Formats: sequence, structure tokens, C-alpha cells
Amino acid sequence: MRHSSAPTALTLALFLAACGGGGQDSAQQYGPDPRLVEPERGLLPSMTIAEPAPWGDEKPTVPQGFTVTAIATDLKIPRQTLVLPNGDILVAEGRGGNAPKLKPKDVIAGYIKAKGTTPVESGNRLTLLRDADGDGTYELKTVFADNLDAPYGLALHEGNLYVANQDALVRFDYQEGQTEASGPPEKVTDLPSEINHHWTKALTISPDGRFLYVGIGSNSNITERGMEAEVDRALVWQIDAETGAHKPYATGLRNPTALTIQPGTGQLWAVVNERDEFGEDLVPDYLTSVREGGFYGWPYSYWGQNVDPRVRPQDPDKVAAAIVPDYALGSHVAALGLDFSEPPMGEQFADGVFVGEHGSWNRKEPVGYRVIFVPFSNGRPSGQPVDFMTGFRTEDGKTRGRPVGVTVDPRGALIVADDLSNTVWRVTRTP
Repeated sequence: MRHSSAPTALTLALFLAACGGGGQDSAQQYGPDPRLVEPERGLLPSMTIAEPAPWGDEKPTVPQGFTVTAIATDLKIPRQTLVLPNGDILVAEGRGGNAPKLKPKDVIAGYIKAKGTTPVESGNRLTLLRDADGDGTYELKTVFADNLDAPYGLALHEGNLYVANQDALVRFDYQEGQTEASGPPEKVTDLPSEINHHWTKALTISPDGRFLYVGIGSNSNITERGMEAEVDRALVWQIDAETGAHKPYATGLRNPTALTIQPGTGQLWAVVNERDEFGEDLVPDYLTSVREGGFYGWPYSYWGQNVDPRVRPQDPDKVAAAIVPDYALGSHVAALGLDFSEPPMGEQFADGVFVGEHGSWNRKEPVGYRVIFVPFSNGRPSGQPVDFMTGFRTEDGKTRGRPVGVTVDPRGALIVADDLSNTVWRVTRTP
């Protein structure tokens, strides 16, 4: 009986997905003041399988005046990257999470999402890439450290290399030029890992190296496991790099998947994945500055004071205090990468951030599956997003890649991790 019910549930899911999910305008919302549609709720959200297809001889599309190259292939689920001072690139590879399914719809959604991911086994390692002669070909690809636990966030400061595993923040000693770790890492502090519905642990470090910031996602969509499962979840921790002591820096961020520090200001920024099952065009994922002590709404409200009636009990005081994010990225784009640009990327892309959008699974018409550039003016997001790297989805709906981490090489390149094709791409200005 157990085997016969699964196809029936899947058929129902695909039927509902084909029927859409309400007649709302599917135009995505961008910018500081997005148009928020009315919520839609049903038996199941719209779901579309991201059917994988090989790149073959094709490459992503980049703007005129830029060139894209695959500098590493056959990796084991590349997530985030870090450009080291000598130009080497570290790649965190792995897949985590162990949350049990709560309802039949979770099983169906899990099946749908799994169809759009790589079957490759989790690497649980860091791989180092080196272009020794500077010709753009990374001739060395070697394992820098292995036996990690779903590593994701990476940061470096004065000989200390930090890695955010799904269960702990650890530190390696690093000397410029080394190609493998000199020994096992030292634990800085444990990170919340029970259940791990959202397992990724984003990471960045203050310019002086004193504090580390770790993004910790919620253990549910909207507290289906109860608030007790959300202790130390849906927030950013500030961690003392020397002692490992930590405290909540900002809360109410459902799933802060990438963190970075704004050059020249020291301001922390994040991209956050918002809640699901509220309609195809709710709730917008977002880019925001992160204020110390700030509360950003989850689970009680979204985009400021828009109450989510599914959450019980409510907390009106929390809702009243919820900070409106800086910039909407569109609903369900699944932003997983974030980095500030540098002048060598060219005048059009010199001031702003690059955002890697992994792509939706819960919309009839998929969105995301691209890298965008959000221009800044006077230190704030300004204007519409610009497509920087596209072509991950084909016109016939096949999916060749899914961008995750984006890292700006200050010498003038964008490094993009693609965890579907297990590739690292490098985008440079054409000479």
C-alpha cells in the first residue's frame, strides 16, 4: 500500500502544478517598495520540476564585453567560494540537512525538489583551484581539506580560515600558498543543527577579524514544528572569533543564506529566503542591510507589518517592530549568493552587489536560475536588477545549472558556483 500511494500523490501534485495556483499576475516584485498581492492558500503549492540537462558545448550567457569560462568541473556539489590573497580559489562542497517530513505534501515537495538537484554524493570537503601562470586556466584542482560536515560559509582573516559546517564553526591555520590544510580544524563553536530543515550556515567576518557572523535558517516554513524547534533559528549570530562566545545579532530572518560586509562602511548585508505556500507571488525573497538588534518579521509577519495569519499564537508587538527589508528580489527566486562588486568589473557593474539565484521549485512558471546585479547609489540599492548571468534554464524548460555562491575576485572576475552541473564558472571582462 505504501508503494502504491506515492505515485498517486505525485500525480496529484503534478496536476495541481499544471493548473497553476490562482490567477494572480506572475510579474515579479523588485525594489524597495514591491507590490504585494493577496495571499493564496491551497492543498498544495504550484510545483515545477527543474529537469536537469547537460551543458554540452553551451555556456551561460553574460553581458556583452564579458567572457565566461568553466574553471572546474566534476566537483561534488559546490556551494560557496572564497578567493584567497594569492588568487587561489577555495570551494566548499557538500549537502546537508536531516529534517523529517511532517506531512504528505512535504514528501511530494521533497520529490519535486530532488528532481532538480544533482545525484552526486556530497563532497564534505574544500577544494582548492590554482591558476599559477595567470592565463585563466586553473590547472591545479586539489582537496584542501576533507571529512567536513556539509561545509558552506567561508571566511579568511590574517592566517585564520573559517568554515561554517552545518553543525559547527571551525578554524584552520592558513599560510598563503599552501595547497592543503596542515591539520584538522579547531572548533570555534557549535552551531544549531538539530533537525536542520534549513541546514546552510552562511558566514562572513568583520573587517578587523574580531567578529564572525553566521546565518542560521528556520527549522520550518512557518513554525509547523512548534516554536521550541525554532530556538536559535531564523537569525544571524555574532560570534567572538577568539572565544567562540555568541549572541543573536538580528532575528526574524527566515533563512539568511548569504552574508557579506559592505566595503568602506563595515555594514552587514544578507540575502534571505522568505516563506512558501502563500501563493506564487508571495513572499518576496530579499536583500537587506542587517541592523544589530533588528527583527525582520519571521514568522509573524512579512515585508514589515504584513501579518501571516497561519502563525499561532500571534505577537502584535513583534509585528509592530518588524523592519522592512531594503530590496525585494522576487518571490521564490531562492537567492543563495551575495557579494559586493569592485571597480575592475567595469563601470556598469562597479557599484552594487551580485546575487546568485538558485531558482524556484514552487511556481508554475519558474523564476531565478540566474545571477543578477543590483546597482547601488550612495551606499543603498538603487534601480532595477540587471541580468548578469543567464541561460541556466533552456527555452524548453530544461535546467542546465543552478547558481549558488558568487564571489568577486578583486582582480576583475566573478566566481560562480553551480551546484547542479557541479561547475565553477569565472566571468571576466573581454580584453
